[in-house]
Amino acid sequence: MVVVLSTYNGERFLPEQLESLLVQTHRNWRLYWRDDGSSDGTVGLMERFTARAGEHRCIRLVAPAGRLGPTGSYLALLRAAQAALRPGDALAFADQDDVWLPEKLERGAKALGTLPDAVPGLYCARQILVDAELHRIGTSGPVGTPCAFPAALTQNVATGCTVMLNRAASRLVAASRPATATLHDWWCYLLVSAAGGQMVQDSEPVVLYRQHRRNVVGAPTSMGRRALAALWRGPSCFMEIMRANVAALLAHPELLTEKARADAAAIERALQGGLRRRWSVLRMPGLVRQTWAETFLFRCWFLIG
Repeated sequence: MVVVLSTYNGERFLPEQLESLLVQTHRNWRLYWRDDGSSDGTVGLMERFTARAGEHRCIRLVAPAGRLGPTGSYLALLRAAQAALRPGDALAFADQDDVWLPEKLERGAKALGTLPDAVPGLYCARQILVDAELHRIGTSGPVGTPCAFPAALTQNVATGCTVMLNRAASRLVAASRPATATLHDWWCYLLVSAAGGQMVQDSEPVVLYRQHRRNVVGAPTSMGRRALAALWRGPSCFMEIMRANVAALLAHPELLTEKARADAAAIERALQGGLRRRWSVLRMPGLVRQTWAETFLFRCWFLIG
């Protein structure tokens, strides 16, 4: 089992995440970590943890140096760590500000272990939402259907702090280059689903997902708030990311299934055409979001964006 952790000015919350790693029921793990240019005491904290964790258990990635951002940093870690994965191993993404429940790694490893070694697999789970002081806010909603391609282009349902990849999925992602604006968890979900891989969804929460002012994304605590957040962002941002994701996928035709290539190409042509072509592609099976209301909003944005 390999855990990858990118840090950036995480001194305030990082100690609790590291402690939760030490008490995992799955004990056979190694940590690959990279600092993305912290100006606080994060690096020193990680070095002290390295000494506590035991010899050769924590590996620091020092190259590439400089500020890469979350996606660039995590993909650099994945590429460095995936070569160390053996058959049956998994790779888990860790955020610096959360707290893992003790069974997190064990549940993910067991779930991914049900898949054939050659099939790319992505595990994700629900989260207990907490505030900055770890006071409970609520629980993330259950992941429904669809969780496949092309639905993956409309919405990310794989929350990064819960995502684990099997060896086949790690190799797949390592061989790719995501769109600049896409976060690593969404790209993993996009690529695994477009490559014909399998999503394994855990209905049990496995992490305390801390909500605070410096979250890269965060999780809305209700459907209403999620809808309001989407309306506030508006169609232009969403459609820009969708175009970029389609282009990034089509840049790797050898990694996609024949159907996914055809679907992505049809969507790209529709986005370059007029209303009639866009309306036609919206009838593509599976091009929907989790709820009918979200799907309606997506279709409006797709037509005008």
